[in-house]
Amino acid sequence: MYLIGYDLGSSSVKAALVDAKSGKTLAIEQYPEVEMEIISHEAGWAEQEPNTWWDYVKKVTDKVVKSAGIDASLVQGIGISYQMHGLVLVDENNEALRPSIIWCDSRAVEIGNQAFDTIGHDQCLKSLLNSPGNFTASKLKWVKDNEPEVYAKAKKMMLPGDFIAMKMSGEIKTTISGLSEGMLWDFENEKVASFLLDHYGISEDLIPEIVPSIGEQGTLSEEGAKELGLTAGISIGYRAGDQPNNALSLNVFEPGEVAATGGTSGVVYGVVDKPAIDPKTRVNGFAHVNHTSSDPRVGVLLCINGAGIQYNYVRQLTTDGNVSYPELEAKASEIAIGSDGLKIIPFGNGAERVLENQNPGSHISNLHFNLHTKSHFYRAALEGIAFSFIYGMEIMQDMGLDVKVMKVGNDNLFQSEIFSTTIASVMDCEIQMLDATGAVGAAKASGVAAGAYSDVREAFQSMETIKTYKAAADAEAYKSSYQDWKKELTYILNKN
Repeated sequence: MYLIGYDLGSSSVKAALVDAKSGKTLAIEQYPEVEMEIISHEAGWAEQEPNTWWDYVKKVTDKVVKSAGIDASLVQGIGISYQMHGLVLVDENNEALRPSIIWCDSRAVEIGNQAFDTIGHDQCLKSLLNSPGNFTASKLKWVKDNEPEVYAKAKKMMLPGDFIAMKMSGEIKTTISGLSEGMLWDFENEKVASFLLDHYGISEDLIPEIVPSIGEQGTLSEEGAKELGLTAGISIGYRAGDQPNNALSLNVFEPGEVAATGGTSGVVYGVVDKPAIDPKTRVNGFAHVNHTSSDPRVGVLLCINGAGIQYNYVRQLTTDGNVSYPELEAKASEIAIGSDGLKIIPFGNGAERVLENQNPGSHISNLHFNLHTKSHFYRAALEGIAFSFIYGMEIMQDMGLDVKVMKVGNDNLFQSEIFSTTIASVMDCEIQMLDATGAVGAAKASGVAAGAYSDVREAFQSMETIKTYKAAADAEAYKSSYQDWKKELTYILNKN
């Protein structure tokens, strides 16, 4: 039995094929090779075409099956991971009505802020664990107010992973975990957040049928099978947003366990067994993939929008993309801790929740023409992203989530020694890099519904630790540099 997992990001779609019996990954592929286009008609807007996602899912399926060299008819489980907080609207024919408003789009910030104040902070925090903020429900309200002709045609609203599952099965469904990431789940009353929908004047009829995150969600239809080159009837047994899925992929399920990732955005995700609330909603709580009303599991999520996208921007700007990341790392390693005073603030990819939805943009501070080189920029960029992680992790500490061990995958910024050692040294924690990716995690989780595993713990029981980062001997130098960076950030925020 083979299992296939998809990871729908904003940069590419990845797919992994896993042998259920051995647990071995047979192939991992992505499509396209270059980053997907993000449509931005105005500053702070970010959209992608849902049908483009589906086209890329089809292409990466063909690619990964050929790479693995397997008989596609032996695939028996499908799992889906997806970029969080996006909004997809479809009409009565299940056709997308407009481009998806994706996670890093900032247009609905004020809509959410006004709802937070009008409904009341106490009710929102108790029921949603957050402000309505710039999440999916507020994006839907924006469409209702600004594109009434589109809203009038909408049969259902979905998250990106729900759309991909719909194209596979022909059925429109969602999960509690997914609804919670859109501010559409009421934790206090364990139901759809009708109080917020009522406030926005949105019909609850737009909410899809709810299915478990891990379990039978539908099967691959004849049409879906024909488009993917797979067999009809395959179980679709798992879907989750990319960050809950990243935690699942790293075997993070129980209270106190912490996962992190450093892709286009950066995330730290810790699991607790009761609602965890930041009154300023700088970090957010969502239902984890194994959450139930009788045994709650809430993922506390810190998100930094301007993470890997900033490092890639610096790379493109200084090398036209012709220098690899390992080469940048080697050059950055020639520079002392603190980058000789050069500081880069990485917040340049939309409103930042960790900054209470401010959008200060990216900043370069203390630049000296006769001192700083390209290599200084590379180190300062890595340090700036690491420091933004630490800034948010201090908020998580204040909420009672003390990070002692952080689990990460082997496919993003954590491959950088500078980046990882900076975090480990300032936070005095251990970072464990595991041989895991989101697409592989989605594939393995689908094996529970397919009957390959009794539960998710069995699916992830054998995981290899590739590398461990610990605090450096000169950790005080990292801590001092962080305090200098934090002063620069405070100055910028106060100036705004």
